[in-house]
Amino acid sequence: MRVLLVEDTAGLGEAVRDQITDDGHAVDWVQTLAFAEGSVQTTDYDLILLDLMLPDGHGFGFLRKLRASANTTPVIILTARDQVSDRIEGLNAGADDYLVKPFDLSELSARVAAVARRYRGNPSPLIRVGELEVDLGDHRISRNGQPVELTAREWALFEGFIQRPGMLLSRSQLEDRLYAFGAEIESNTIEVYVSRLRKKLGREAIITVRGMGYRLETHDQ
Repeated sequence: MRVLLVEDTAGLGEAVRDQITDDGHAVDWVQTLAFAEGSVQTTDYDLILLDLMLPDGHGFGFLRKLRASANTTPVIILTARDQVSDRIEGLNAGADDYLVKPFDLSELSARVAAVARRYRGNPSPLIRVGELEVDLGDHRISRNGQPVELTAREWALFEGFIQRPGMLLSRSQLEDRLYAFGAEIESNTIEVYVSRLRKKLGREAIITVRGMGYRLETHDQ
């Protein structure tokens, strides 16, 4: 996924960024609401991790503005405010989940995965596509009953396909899943990772549409 992290505390921001990146997601980390607002205007995110007390305002205002603009990107609030009234206000403002600091980073990973599954319309972590059985929760794949090992980057790319089986994804859409703002991208990166996935999942698993992009074959088309 492409994740926007809005957090002004350096140590926590670095820890969260590294955790979500290790999970295979691309993370754009900003430290003010102004940068957050600019980011959502230029980039389509799959998830936003939002601190509340920021140098230039309160996260609830950003969240309400986001929802008022019909932006439905899922939002998980990360905050030290643990009053029930604060949680209720956050959920009423449009948040999808609420995690109180300090929190365990593995729990954050689990909540990120759970929110993502709900927004994909598939709350179950187990899905089947063709001869592949995929456990979205544990990042596990089996092909005809045999386990398939993917690296974090390979999983991030595959997850982009599994979210939209049968749909054509352009090179730029796939690059957005792998790289945050400012990252240096080799010209053949996507081709390399698609080739690796084909070796592990089967050569016909991912179809190339010349000059347009790639799609995950579902065998139902």
